[in-house]
Amino acid sequence: MKNPLCWVILTGVAFLLIQQGLPVYSQGDSQSDNKVMDNITVRQGETVLLSCSQGDVVTHSAWLNRSSIMYAGEDKWSVDPRVSLVTLNQDEFTIKIENVDMTDEGQYICAVQTRSRATTTSVHVIVQVPPKITSLSKDVVVNEGSNVSLVCSASGKPDPTVSWKIISPAAQILTSEDEFLEIPSISRQRAGTYECTAMNDVATDVQTVELTVNYAPTVSDGKDVGVTLGQQGVLQCEADAVPPADFEWYRDDRRIFNGFDGIEIEDSGALSKLTFFNVSEGDYGNYTCVAINKLGSANTSIVLFEVIEPTSSTLLQGPGAVQDGNSASRACHTSTCLLVLLALQLLLKF
Repeated sequence: MKNPLCWVILTGVAFLLIQQGLPVYSQGDSQSDNKVMDNITVRQGETVLLSCSQGDVVTHSAWLNRSSIMYAGEDKWSVDPRVSLVTLNQDEFTIKIENVDMTDEGQYICAVQTRSRATTTSVHVIVQVPPKITSLSKDVVVNEGSNVSLVCSASGKPDPTVSWKIISPAAQILTSEDEFLEIPSISRQRAGTYECTAMNDVATDVQTVELTVNYAPTVSDGKDVGVTLGQQGVLQCEADAVPPADFEWYRDDRRIFNGFDGIEIEDSGALSKLTFFNVSEGDYGNYTCVAINKLGSANTSIVLFEVIEPTSSTLLQGPGAVQDGNSASRACHTSTCLLVLLALQLLLKF
């Protein structure tokens, strides 16, 4: 066959016949040899080499894909810049495709015409694609007791498996081998960071979702505080709440504000402090701390009581010291005892 273009067209027809399972003959009625190579598996983004052996005296050769001609001998027919010729000699005809994508998957045919016969070699290229999470629930904020549904969808080839687990707090054990994670009547203990993993034979893709659970405040029991008159005293109130609680302080039914009568109120996260810089008689009594957020409130009572320090006179007299009147009585009682002892000694002499 003298005309290369005619031969290439005939090769394309032969390719179509091969796809339909029909026998193919050369122009000289010599039956062609049809060979099938093992599948070639390549990962997306990599380079694949397509090679076939020629042998004998080759007159024409071509690589085809989906009935389109990629190379006819040294002539490039493909307009794809990723396709190039690697080797063309009497023994080997090899082309390469760089940066392989899913569109490159399919059957490829190497057609070789010698003086005696036509030979076709087919190979199927399988493109593997790393998993990619394509749809993921956004960060979620719910109230305690609500039902929660998280979704994580992924693409890839082979089809990736999708799983869920909670990674913070680490003590929690909660997993799901599904793209859907259902949490009925969620509690505050299940708030945290949830991780979705999509995995196949190629790679792994991981993304996270933050799950926040709102709940009403709970307040720790207040600890009563004893302070000496004129000294500094601090009352503390601690609340657990999401969102964080706002604090209010009361004396009886009267609310106390920062700076009121020399009192300072300092809130820091879950803790509120009520500070008296110079405790007076009127400061002693019962105080109430109230923690409030949009879901509710809680309170606790704290007593500020007086602590009496020992006086200098009692410190000098020691642990057995008493008031002056008692001391005189004790001294008088001691003198009486001495007189009685002297009288007994005199009686014993007679």
